[in-house]
Amino acid sequence: MLTELLILFTAGFFGGVLNSIAGGGSFITFPALLLAGVPPISANATNTFASCSGYMSGTWAFRKDLMEIKDQLPRFILISLIGGICGAWLLLQTPEASFETAVPWLLLFATLLFIFGGQLNRTLRQLGTRHRHASTAAATLLTLLLFGVCLYGGFFNAGLGIISLSYLALAGYTDINRMNGLKLLISTFVSLIAIAMFIYDGVIAWYEGSVVLTGTVVGGYVAAHLSRKLPQQQVRNFVSVASIGITLYFFYDVYL
Repeated sequence: MLTELLILFTAGFFGGVLNSIAGGGSFITFPALLLAGVPPISANATNTFASCSGYMSGTWAFRKDLMEIKDQLPRFILISLIGGICGAWLLLQTPEASFETAVPWLLLFATLLFIFGGQLNRTLRQLGTRHRHASTAAATLLTLLLFGVCLYGGFFNAGLGIISLSYLALAGYTDINRMNGLKLLISTFVSLIAIAMFIYDGVIAWYEGSVVLTGTVVGGYVAAHLSRKLPQQQVRNFVSVASIGITLYFFYDVYL
């Protein structure tokens, strides 16, 4: 019991540090929940619960930037809620064995997004800047794409922030503070509605999730003091190597 508690708290701590500095904390917390014996679907739901407080506090930190585009916020919130509830419902309808088989592929997708997300965002930002005056068809397509982003987030939380930033770049946003604020706003409302679904279905592992959440809060607080001292690129490189190793392990564990 003590070993399990230490593993979960430590994973939460480092997950909180990584999320605050470079992102990618779910690559630590989600496998730790599985290691603690939480079933895959429950581990995914619990990881969403443990991550949500960070999204909420981050959204509050960017509140001034968000208020500058407050007329756009209701659309983002509504689509986030619809997409999040659909993604959570889809997760709850997925058989445990099928989700376990899909985990390596979901981790691979999130890993590739983490590694190449910056380059992808720059490319999409250039594309979005050249097409600021979108037609009705393009606007509809962007709405459907946002729904798809939120659907993914309700189904599998890891990588949601990176996908959200990619969407915002494609949609023509260029102010990084507004983009980060909207990214966190999307993540918050996707997670909140998904958590409500998970609570109703009883799939959250409250003890394990609370330990991870506590570690995440402590790690995020510590990271606030470390963020100016640690080189972000080196942290990102560490997360990239760790996520590749974790993904390969899950492919080995599931398919070999």
